[in-house]
Amino acid sequence: MGYERHVRLFRNGRSQAVRIPREFELPGNEVVMRKEGHRIIIESALVRPLAEVLAGLETLDEDFGPIDDPAPGPVNF
Repeated sequence: MGYERHVRLFRNGRSQAVRIPREFELPGNEVVMRKEGHRIIIESALVRPLAEVLAGLETLDEDFGPIDDPAPGPVNF
């Protein structure tokens, strides 16, 4: 598990807010927030390049066998 730090909540108008300490700063000026049970997850909203996303995925150790993919037939325009 990563680094942990306790911070205080405060009110900003009618919203509850939290200051993000410098060591937890996120790039950009928008985030994506979601709730999972009692946890609130805050992630950077910056779009990562597809190649970076794919590089982070685990490889599949399954053999899907040959694919039946015949050539398409003629097309009349």
